[in-house]
Amino acid sequence: MSANTKERTENKQFTVLVSDQMSEEGLKPVIESDEVNVVFENVLSTTIPLEEVDALIIRSATTVTADIIQKMPNLKIIGRAGVGVDNVDLDAATANGVVVVNAPDGNTISTAEHTFAMLASVVRNIPQANQSMKEGRWDRKLYTGTELFGKTLGIVGFGRIGSEIASRARAFKMNVVAYDPFLTESRAEKNKVTIMDLDELLESADFISVHTPLTKETKGMISTERLKKMKKNAYLLNCARGGIIDEDALYQAIKQGDIKGAAVDVYEEEPAKNHPLTELDEVITTPHIAASTDEAQLNVAEQVAVEILDYLKGKPAPHALNLPHIDADEFEKMAPITSLTKVLGETATQLFREPVKEVEMHYAGELSHQETGLFNRSFLAGFFKHRVDSYVNEVNAVAIAKEREINVSEKHTNESYGYSNMIGATIRGEKRELFIVGTYSKEFGPRIVRINEFSFEFQPGKHTLFVQHNDRPGVIGKVGQLLGTHDVNIATMQVGRHSEGGKAIMLLGTDKACNGDVITAFETFDEVESVQTIEL
Repeated sequence: MSANTKERTENKQFTVLVSDQMSEEGLKPVIESDEVNVVFENVLSTTIPLEEVDALIIRSATTVTADIIQKMPNLKIIGRAGVGVDNVDLDAATANGVVVVNAPDGNTISTAEHTFAMLASVVRNIPQANQSMKEGRWDRKLYTGTELFGKTLGIVGFGRIGSEIASRARAFKMNVVAYDPFLTESRAEKNKVTIMDLDELLESADFISVHTPLTKETKGMISTERLKKMKKNAYLLNCARGGIIDEDALYQAIKQGDIKGAAVDVYEEEPAKNHPLTELDEVITTPHIAASTDEAQLNVAEQVAVEILDYLKGKPAPHALNLPHIDADEFEKMAPITSLTKVLGETATQLFREPVKEVEMHYAGELSHQETGLFNRSFLAGFFKHRVDSYVNEVNAVAIAKEREINVSEKHTNESYGYSNMIGATIRGEKRELFIVGTYSKEFGPRIVRINEFSFEFQPGKHTLFVQHNDRPGVIGKVGQLLGTHDVNIATMQVGRHSEGGKAIMLLGTDKACNGDVITAFETFDEVESVQTIEL
């Protein structure tokens, strides 16, 4: 019986509204459930009363606004059959106690296979040769290709998709190297890849495929300068996110013969009609179809169908993307601390730009007697914000830690450093660790009070410079003068030192972000050991 004609019966416990077209085979878990009535109609024109809807399933065509959520008082869960959830008002869903889930794994295989298909196609000139045949030509000598066997594939960003690509490359007897600042040695060994820094990878790989999230750090990371580091006969692939590769720089690099060719599925601006890269014979392009397979569409539909059915039956939602509804009074009490822990997480991850094996949370003072699970989650949400290519929050942060084999623990101590409440975190990697401490008070708000052995009191702001230096007379003045020369105004400053004349730190809140020229200028100071930017 088709879901479109399936009659609503009195014994049906739940109503699931499917607002967009998607695989009915994938939706079998809810369609065939005796407890669910499934209706395939757009949420804006459905014939059933919205107040009867328990669950809503969408793809990208439907935008779920706050107004729609308000009209569905019985709505318990929204399922997005795909990865992105920018078409769902998450804040409104949270405020109304509606859980939002997605299908983060559904297109992993599809994207990995498309990337490998693009790689094989570009090195063997398959699209170009096919077109020549269609035009009645026999240009056999013109399309001599390159073998994959024995060559080196460089993977930039080693998440789910990167690891799937690596397994396929090994089947082709390729050598695989990877750049990912958060890839541990143990995970690299398990996947049989060699860790390299980005420049080393660019210089040594024959083929390079990017699979990083698009963040402020990765936007334009494959620049003119980095393209020049690649081999003259190298190929570059992007089936991840538009904007990671500087498209103008890539165009010029191929025109000038700096690299041999490229394969591109994603673009900085889409739809990318009449894109300059399509003019080049050395480039093959596709219109953002890496995730467009029958199986992927079935998988994402099935993932959200199973999760929705389980949730309606009272089970947890592992891929929930928003915080389930919390009593308003309780949330008001917890909100300042969760805001602090999220800031601590965001700060820690930017100060610890390397693989992580363990996160240990510390609680002292008043907080040592409270339920701290939500605080752990909010710290992890901030910590993973700049590390993963997906939406991260308090609900899915623990699952992300588990997926990346990061052990998360907590302990309650008596060491509160003199504050009424104290939250700390020790981040342990393969070679070093970071200790960061914060506190909150109604009078002064959230403050960071310790980083490693240095004590101070710093009100976190949007733009911060973290300077590690030797304690010498005049250093603070030189730093202030340097920033003034670059038109950077200092809003706040805190300093900390371990001993007179020894190691010291500065945290400077600035009115704007400091660019690369500012950071490079610090290299002229003998007293300065390192400078890092922290953006919240």
